[in-house]
Amino acid sequence: MKDITIIDRHIGEGYPAYIIAEMSGNHAGDIQKAIELVHVAKESGANCIKIQTYTPDTITINSNKPPFQIKEGLWRGKNLYQLYGKAYTPWDWQGQLMEEANKVGIHFFSTPFDFTAVDFLEELGVEFYKIASFELVDTPLIKYVASKGKPIIMSTGMGTLGEIEEAVKAVRSQGNDQLCLLKCSSSYPAIPEDMNLRTIRNMAEIFNVPVGLSDHSMGSIAAVTAVAMGASVIEKHLCLSREIENPDASFSMEPHEFKKMVQDIRSAERAMGKVSYEISPNEEKSMIFRKSIFVVQDIQEGEIFTKENIRVIRPGEGLTPKFYEEIIGKRASKSIECGTPLRWTMISD
Repeated sequence: MKDITIIDRHIGEGYPAYIIAEMSGNHAGDIQKAIELVHVAKESGANCIKIQTYTPDTITINSNKPPFQIKEGLWRGKNLYQLYGKAYTPWDWQGQLMEEANKVGIHFFSTPFDFTAVDFLEELGVEFYKIASFELVDTPLIKYVASKGKPIIMSTGMGTLGEIEEAVKAVRSQGNDQLCLLKCSSSYPAIPEDMNLRTIRNMAEIFNVPVGLSDHSMGSIAAVTAVAMGASVIEKHLCLSREIENPDASFSMEPHEFKKMVQDIRSAERAMGKVSYEISPNEEKSMIFRKSIFVVQDIQEGEIFTKENIRVIRPGEGLTPKFYEEIIGKRASKSIECGTPLRWTMISD
């Protein structure tokens, strides 16, 4: 699998998972909340804070005709223009948010939704890009982003294998091979039955790229499981509080939840370790509690060892149990008290 490098972080097999905190609309239209989210992302252990770069006018049109009406789900009753007007991050904030991210020491990047957003982010100096699941089929946009020669993290929610192949080809057609794919279930919130995390490893094998998870499910079990199954990136929505009304709050993590998820991911990575049959120093301390051969009745010199006067019991200070049957029938070379761990020097040749 080909690794990629984002600024100072390697992403791929064998490296710690790269954890992205997605701000999306969780600033609720307040730049102070957006700045606070940058700090909270850093404090919660994220490697990166991500925003989205669009306006209602760059992503749709203001129409109440049926195709533009949201008929079900969290945003039922609104048209697309109203939804995006409530959720978007004003462009005049984005330079300040990037500066804040640099100041606190966390990576910053964005999802552009049209060519003008890409141009704006290029002027801003972003060092990598995200392609959203809903833009997986927008090959002109993908090619334009890829032409900038910067790493791309691309979500694949709703994508068929054929559509993912077309999107990957679009990136590579621009001579850009710095790509990471994200498995994603584009429902809000996602349910475990729809997540199919086994696809992560298969996707990595098919496309020879790092693969991660864009996780819209509640809780952290999917994210931790995905890392254990080889995910190189985890993206999760972060909010200050689900009580702050905005289009993304209901499926976003609060700071204490996000921090716990990061801790659990790092614990899972340590537990995965490497292929090893070595005895660890901590295990070595426990070896005394193994079983071994002990004398359990007083034995006189020359007396025969029997199943009555020696037994395999804890602790592990005597001969290993594999010699038990070999010792039965041999004679004691000296007198031995009950409770003595058996040694070879106590057995006659």
